[in-house]
Parts: sequence; structure tokens; C-alpha cells
Amino acid sequence: MPETDTDFRSLPLAELLRLLREEGEPADPRPDIDTASLRVRFPRLAGVAMRDLAIEGAEGRAVAARLYRDDTAPASGRALVWVHGGAFIGGHLDMPESHWVAMELAARGTPVLTLDYAKCLGATHFPEPSDDVLAGWRYAVAHADQLFDVPASAIALGGASAGGNLTAGVTARLRDAGDPVPAGLVLVYPVVHPNGPEASAEVDPCSRHGELALNFAGTTEALADPHAFAALGPAAGFPQTFMLVCERDELRPSGEAFARQLGDAGVPVSLRVEPGAAHGHINEPSNPTALPTVEAIADWIGGLP
Repeated sequence: MPETDTDFRSLPLAELLRLLREEGEPADPRPDIDTASLRVRFPRLAGVAMRDLAIEGAEGRAVAARLYRDDTAPASGRALVWVHGGAFIGGHLDMPESHWVAMELAARGTPVLTLDYAKCLGATHFPEPSDDVLAGWRYAVAHADQLFDVPASAIALGGASAGGNLTAGVTARLRDAGDPVPAGLVLVYPVVHPNGPEASAEVDPCSRHGELALNFAGTTEALADPHAFAALGPAAGFPQTFMLVCERDELRPSGEAFARQLGDAGVPVSLRVEPGAAHGHINEPSNPTALPTVEAIADWIGGLP
């Protein structure tokens, strides 16, 4: 989440959750991350068309989604369902990690459906955010031709940070249900362990990471659920995966450990360490480390068989 005059991230978690419930997420103060500004800075985005959707989720919840296409770009033959991060308590479809990334990929010939999900701000916990992503994925698969002009078998799934957690967990849910898994999985600085900095299931409930993991899971028992934290379960049966971690990120061990786990299970995995990057860098289009990551994602998706 962006910094404002008050850095919300420094507040005690209970107070932060109360403020987000009562006042909503603070407006991003950056003046240059709206669509028009991004198109001025990156003229290649001019041909990207967008359409907002509402997808029916579990228990009648509406899942906000947005479709990005550029029909003037040479088609990659693939599509992507993409999920933003936000520590399971924030984030939205207009943040650059969702909006700018999707525009860039669409401009390179890969249509993108971005998904929002229920935030864990009190009574909401796993599996509700995961259910929303699963509903969005199933919608994309059922409407692949209309949305993307590609078959369902050509859709990849991916996300950043908490979105990486959710998409990895949904992939495990699909596999365990005997359903087809995505054509590929894109994980950008994901947290796939309850204790991301140590790539471990052992959580310090007094640490910020431990508090956020428990707030997402809802119970200590759910912290051990491999659908909540995919690295706690088997990796066999996952699709080929692109794993990107940041050189300067305390959550880097979680992604690297999961990449090794996937490789040990025989899953083709490509691990990229973004030099000089910190967690959340693709939420900052002006960051010099951001565009190389987006280009690496596009190249990997374009190379899928």
C-alpha cells in the first residue's frame, strides 16, 4: 500500500484493520499512475482496451475483474489471469501492480484478466479470498474464447505477493480436485509459507509477518493448510512455473524455496532474481527494476509451448 502522511503500515495490525474497515484504503498520492499518465509515459500502451466485469463468486459475492486486450499487438497465443498483492488486507484493480502490469502485457500480445478478492479485515479469512480467485479462474476458463480468443488450455495464472500466494493455492486446489491446472504459473515475489522470511511453517505470532499470516488464515490450524500456503503441500502436478524474486526482499526465501521444491518434484521452473529490486517494485512503474520484470514475464509467457 502507498505511503500517505500517516504510514498505515507502521500501525498495530488491529488498528490498521479497523481503519481499513471503517475508512477504506487511503488514496494513492502519486499523480502519474492513472491510465492517461501511463499512456503518456509509455506510448506503447495506447492500443490497450479495458472492460470491467463482475464475476459471480462463492455465496453470491461479486468478484471485481478487468479485461485488458490490445488487438493491434501480435498475439502471443496465450492469456493470463493476474492477481495483485496487498498483504491480504489491501490492494485493488487500479494499483499499478494490477493495472500497469496488465496494460504492459496486453500491449505485448497477451490478453489479461485481473481479479480482485475479499480482503481479510475482520471476519473474512481463508478460504474466502482464495474462493474469489478460484471463481475468477473458472470464469476465465469457461469464457476463454470470448475473453481472450484463445482456448482454455492456453491460459496461465499468476500473481504478485499475496496474489502469488492465492494463485499458487488455487493451482493446488485445482490439482487436488482433479481439474485441469493452468498452462503456466507466474509467481512474483510470492509468500507461499506462513513464515515467508524463513520459508518455514513456524510462525512468530508477534512478528508482522506472523500477524498477517494468521490474519489471512484465520486460525492456527489453517496456517498448516497447503491450499492456504502452497509450499506446505506437494509440488507434483503443478504446471511449469516462472518464479521471480527480488534481490532486496526479506520474503525472497519463500519464493526461492518453493522454486527448489517445484524443481525437485520434476516441475519445469524458471527462477529469476531481479537485481536491485525490492518487494513491491512492479507497483512502481517509475522504478528502473519494474519494467525488466514485466518484460521477463511477457517473454516467459510468450515462450510457453
